[in-house]
Amino acid sequence: MPVCRARPITLTATERHRLKALAYSHAAGYQQVIRARIVRDAAHGFSNARIAVRHGVHVDTVRLWRGRYAEQGLPGLTDRRRSGRPPRFTPAQVAEVKALACQLPAETGTPLSTWSCPDLAAEAVSRGITAAISASTIRRILAADTLKPWQHQSWIFIRDPDFAAKATRVLDLYARTYQGIPLGPDEYVISSDEKTSIQARCRCHPTLPPGAARTMRVNHEYQRQGALAYLAAYDVHQARVVGHYSPTTGIVPFMTLVEQVMTQEPYASAKRVFWVADNGSSHRGQTAVDRLTKRFPNAVMVHTPVHASWVNQIQIYFSIVGRKVLTPNDFTSLDQVEDRLTAFEQRYNATARPFKWRFTPADLEDLIARIERHEQKEQNPNSPPAATTSLPHRPPPHNPRRTYGRDH
Repeated sequence: MPVCRARPITLTATERHRLKALAYSHAAGYQQVIRARIVRDAAHGFSNARIAVRHGVHVDTVRLWRGRYAEQGLPGLTDRRRSGRPPRFTPAQVAEVKALACQLPAETGTPLSTWSCPDLAAEAVSRGITAAISASTIRRILAADTLKPWQHQSWIFIRDPDFAAKATRVLDLYARTYQGIPLGPDEYVISSDEKTSIQARCRCHPTLPPGAARTMRVNHEYQRQGALAYLAAYDVHQARVVGHYSPTTGIVPFMTLVEQVMTQEPYASAKRVFWVADNGSSHRGQTAVDRLTKRFPNAVMVHTPVHASWVNQIQIYFSIVGRKVLTPNDFTSLDQVEDRLTAFEQRYNATARPFKWRFTPADLEDLIARIERHEQKEQNPNSPPAATTSLPHRPPPHNPRRTYGRDH
């Protein structure tokens, strides 16, 4: 019988380059690498038997991929589509499982807050959707539509009727503008708030530092040594923090913090010092505005909208404190907490730069427009979208590069 001759392989410069990259790739699959090396050896004139010995494969394997490449080129080195095992669940059953996952458990009479894959599998069987189904199958079905009913995210509606005006005033101050007029060099913006109930938890066993193949270890048991409130004022454009400690929050501790800031330079002789504050009981309403102005005539209180603490930059500083100073919480006394916070203030003031604040009044206008469209869609699902109400025209920010960013 005549012997079948090996298929000749001739490569162009581009094909040689691509096959070489695939043959020496550390990210491609092992089978793809072997196939590329088989084709390269075939292009160099090696016989099928010798190629099989070089790469430890059967000669039929060499013949297969050599022929595939000769017919189809580089795409021929990929696996062909396989029919696979017939599906066990019909499209209707899959759709019913997804619909069940998109329902709240309480709506189905199940005493659960969220679904898990085992819960969904049991519920699908009890409803007669299928005779049997595993939790892993449920997970694969939900992954096709990126459904994760075991997760939840909280949200809140804007309910402050003056949300746009109040938020715009704060954002303009961050951009060094107030009522359309740029701030002068002797005008400052202070962001202030309280971080309540900072506990001193004395661990029952000493904390172990990190070691080889070991993270820092903190004992779970602890004894409470009391709690304090940390009041802080953050100069938005100077990146400077002034803190005050108190057993509780209230008007007196807040005014003590104001006194501590306003009696030192450059704020004591400043033309105006704007105090950005939320609507907490310590500084709420017109009464707090009058109290601050009466004590310091050059101080102007600016309230953030209700439930909009994210507008207040001091919350970013508190987040840094929580991550870098207070976690993990291992303090023997409240004095140690105060000493740590004070030392961190000094360290922060020596190296910090202003936060890069990206949320501008233009972004706020887009946010309000999206909320209005969403509310209109919920009230009239079939009505065409109407024009949204725009915010009053404002001059551009004094510094448009003021953006929101990470800590320093």
